[in-house]
Amino acid sequence: MTDTLRPPLPVAPTAGETAAPQQLKRSIGVVGGTLLTLSCVTPASTLFVIVPQLLSTIGSATALAIAIGSVLCIAVAFCYSELGTLIPSAGGEYAMVGTLAGRLAGWLVFVQSLIVVMIVPSVIALGTADYLAPVLHVDKPIAGAAVMLAATLAGLLDLRANAWITGIFLVLEVVAAGVVSVLGFSHTNPDHPSLLHGVVAGDGGATSTVGIGAIIGALGIALFVTQGFSTAVYLSEELENPRRTVSRTVLWTLGLSTAIILIPVAAITVGAPDLQTLASGDISGMVTAWSNSAVGTFISLCIALAIINAGIVMVIQNSRVLFASARDKAWPEPVNKAFGTLGRFGSPWIATLAVGLPGAALCFVKGQLLSNITGVAVTAMYLLVAVAALLSRRAHHKHAAAWRMPLWPAVPVVLIAVLVYVMTQLDTEPLLWTGGITAAATLYWLFYLRPRQDTRWVISLPEDQQQA
Repeated sequence: MTDTLRPPLPVAPTAGETAAPQQLKRSIGVVGGTLLTLSCVTPASTLFVIVPQLLSTIGSATALAIAIGSVLCIAVAFCYSELGTLIPSAGGEYAMVGTLAGRLAGWLVFVQSLIVVMIVPSVIALGTADYLAPVLHVDKPIAGAAVMLAATLAGLLDLRANAWITGIFLVLEVVAAGVVSVLGFSHTNPDHPSLLHGVVAGDGGATSTVGIGAIIGALGIALFVTQGFSTAVYLSEELENPRRTVSRTVLWTLGLSTAIILIPVAAITVGAPDLQTLASGDISGMVTAWSNSAVGTFISLCIALAIINAGIVMVIQNSRVLFASARDKAWPEPVNKAFGTLGRFGSPWIATLAVGLPGAALCFVKGQLLSNITGVAVTAMYLLVAVAALLSRRAHHKHAAAWRMPLWPAVPVVLIAVLVYVMTQLDTEPLLWTGGITAAATLYWLFYLRPRQDTRWVISLPEDQQQA
């Protein structure tokens, strides 16, 4: 495993292979990176697309589950901040984990991140039709596919241009979340359930208390709610001075996204007229009831734009993962050459298409199972990152220039224990799907990558960071 504990040397290309991978341009700072990263968390679209799923299953305990997940994410953010400044690579989790814990561990975390990057944009995009309804009626799959195609086209542009586009959309997201918060708190139902003791509506108007087991079982999706803060790591090759900006972007994004999501959830919970309305997850309907149809329509359109914004940033992020995997020779050479090709705007255009077009197709698949599979993959990914954080101060990495988390190694140790327990409480079906995908990918590692370890899956750092 010691061969993974230093920046790997350049690998001489074999016949037919490309000699020098292209490099991404460093063009954004903390503000631009935070805008892009916060847009990838897409707090408003997460609030209005993913949170209703939690409201329907754990009712008024939704805010508590998100709060617990956000606390866990502080520990996760510490791990990402340290590893992201120690190993700034567009490969994100797999570059960090593979460099510190071995290439097989890096491959396994790459598989989890690939599950997330291929599924999440489609899950978010499927919510578009509900919020376009006040002005346009369109089927969910068609609306979702259209969003994915539009996001793919935007993802082909220069990253700086996309930072401005997503920044404008982000303002609308924050406005929508703020309006919902004000309306919810100003229409507080005096009989609302306690935010600390969850209650869920059952059949026939009956109610039942939500147990701790149900809350823990929902943590997979709750962790998914703020998951996008890791985008700062994926953008680390395009951030100026990544040793400083990565950690700042990660931590700022987590704090802002938690506030933008958690405050409106609390307002919705206390402002809902009854548990049945809360469980329905019809947030735009509640906004209309609290105000009028014009405000409801405005909020719905802001949410629709937020979903488009999320699609753009997710396609940008996810194409960088494929770009980095090609640079590190994860695939047969023709695939590596295609994914590693940069277009006229400096973006990996084939990798962008490889993310966006399948994402459009996934919009025609049932969304609930996809969300649950994503929750499992995110939990497993965080677990492997926490393991790598335990190894981040070995050998020469101990003295390398990087942001260092407080309370190490207690933070990753506690995080590992909690995430292992959360995994045991998740639903069986998504666990089986994720496990099956991981098993198939492990076979690919054993029979293709491992026998070619001198020329395949050679995890590298960008040239300007290898000696930093």
